[in-house]
Formats: sequence, C-alpha cells, structure tokens
Amino acid sequence: MRVKAIYHVAPRTVAEQEVDLPAPRNGELLIKALCSAISPGTESLIFRGEVPSDQPQDISIGSLQGSFSYPFRYGYALVGEVAAVGSDEDREWLGRRVFAYHPHQNYAVVDKKDCLIVPEDIPAERALFLANMESALNLVFDTAPLPGERIMVFGQGIVGLLVTAILARFPLEELITADPVAMRRQKSVELGAALSINPEVKREFAALKDCLFYEGLDGLDAAIEVSGNLAALNQAIELTGFAGRVIIGSWYGQSEVPLDLGSHFHRQRIRLISSQVSTIDPRLSGRWTKKRRLDLAWQWLTEIRAERLITHHFSPSACQDAFELIDSKRAGVLQPVFEYT
Repeated sequence: MRVKAIYHVAPRTVAEQEVDLPAPRNGELLIKALCSAISPGTESLIFRGEVPSDQPQDISIGSLQGSFSYPFRYGYALVGEVAAVGSDEDREWLGRRVFAYHPHQNYAVVDKKDCLIVPEDIPAERALFLANMESALNLVFDTAPLPGERIMVFGQGIVGLLVTAILARFPLEELITADPVAMRRQKSVELGAALSINPEVKREFAALKDCLFYEGLDGLDAAIEVSGNLAALNQAIELTGFAGRVIIGSWYGQSEVPLDLGSHFHRQRIRLISSQVSTIDPRLSGRWTKKRRLDLAWQWLTEIRAERLITHHFSPSACQDAFELIDSKRAGVLQPVFEYT
C-alpha cells in the first residue's frame, strides 16, 4: 500500500513523499488519519535542524525509533480511525477513533500499545492535544503548587497555556506568565493569568522584578520554564526567591545562550527540577498509574476545550508552509494542524 508521509529532508525543508506501508501484523492497527498536530516548540526546533543527527527520537515509542539523520519523519499526535487490524482478536478496534504517537501521514500501521481509544464525547481535534495535556499535568505535578504561592510560567505556547489554565484553578496568591508574542499573552490572561509580560521588554521585566522583591517579598515560589529559550531559564532563576524551585520542561537543542548559575542561584539555594512526559516523579508512580494520568488528561481537555487553541489548518501537501509558519513565531500562530481527506 502506497501512502503519503511528511519527511524532514534538510534543515528548514520538509516534503510530502510516498512510501510503502505493509499490511498490519498481529497486534498492529491500520489507521486512516483524520488530523495530526504539529508540536510548535519541539517540531520548530527539529525543522531548523537544531537537534543532533545521531540523537534517538524516542526509544519508548515504536514509530519514533529512528534518529534525526536526514531524511526522517517526526510527529507524535495523530488521530484517526482504525481501518484494518492484523488479527481477528483485535476486531473490536475496527472503526474506533484512536490517538496514536505517530509522525504525520495519511495512513499508518501502529502497534496497538501505542494507540489510545478516543472517548466518544471527545472531538478529533480536541484529542490531538492529549500528549501536550499529559505534559502539562506532569509539569504541574512536578511543581507541586501550594495555596498562596506566587508562580510564573515562562512560555505561552500550547504546553505553557495548558499549564496556565490548570494552575488558574489553584488558590495561588498570584499566577504570572511571560511570552514575547502579544496574542499568546492575551490568551494567557483569558485562561486565568493575573498578569502576562513581554520578557524581551527590559522595563517590563525590571518592573516585575521590583514588585516581586519589594519590601520583604522574596520573589517567586516557583517558576516553570517551557519557552524553549535558555534566556528565559536565566530570567526564571533571577525572579525565584530563596529555596524556590524552577521546573524545566523545555528542550533547548543546540542553544548558544550561556546558563547563568552565578551568585543569585547559589545564594538563594534555588532548585532546578527536570520535568518531562515519558516518566513521572517516582514518588507519585505508586498512585498515579499511566491510565489514571490519561483519564485526567482527557478530563482536562474537555474542561479547557483545548481545540479552541487551534489557529491554522493545512493540507499535508502544504507542509513546507506549515513548518515555516511555526518557525516564524508570527503573531496569531498557536496550534497548526494537518487535515487528511
């Protein structure tokens, strides 16, 4: 079977190409794609060629076993319908809508263990945000917010906005966000942030710092960095107070920005905490099984109505335009998706 897949063929160059797709084997499903989402942060980094070519994509996911050596496929948010199964024992999957951790292509054969059945009341485009919502919840778990804390989220892309929407339901003293794009700052306030600043405007950052450390105040209790920009991590450290914590959810690639771990970092005893989605804090794993976390993610997708964060729709044949758009960080760009016919 010949199908169409989107390949990264060189830095800043993608193309739709035809590939042979084998029939599903035992334990595999043939999925007819309905839509897939571009991860604006991770996939713009990959689009620019800023990931080492020999780095593995994701050893925990069957469809992402390769490296970033050209040409390669990438993507991890595809929703479609099961069109065929590899064995009779999986016939109950036929016709079901599923979320698959799989690159962008119109048909895919996926191991059923890498597929999740989409609840009937969840629209396909809402389901595209499942992986991002799981990441956002993990970031909140690692932050462990307490009532009355001052928390700031750096980066208001999709994951940052989902984190903001979740934290807005907590009884915090203050929830602040930062992003250089005005539309994202506005969306952040709509989702519950009390204040959103442009971190690239020095006077805005300086004014916020003065307020956070004014008359005995001791900065942020916690900062969450999901902008993908090391300069933002430096700012997060600068605004965090004594014994505060900085939760890092970004993938920085081959950044040339130096990390400032100078006197403020050491004297303030700031903790840097790595957060990501493949695993959770071992202290939580005894209670928070994968199923429990996914059930919570589906719940929060509906609570937030995540599909309203979609700003652009593309056909796969326009993939170059789509990736150039997310790389431009142009105003009005938040979540582009591919639609398959």
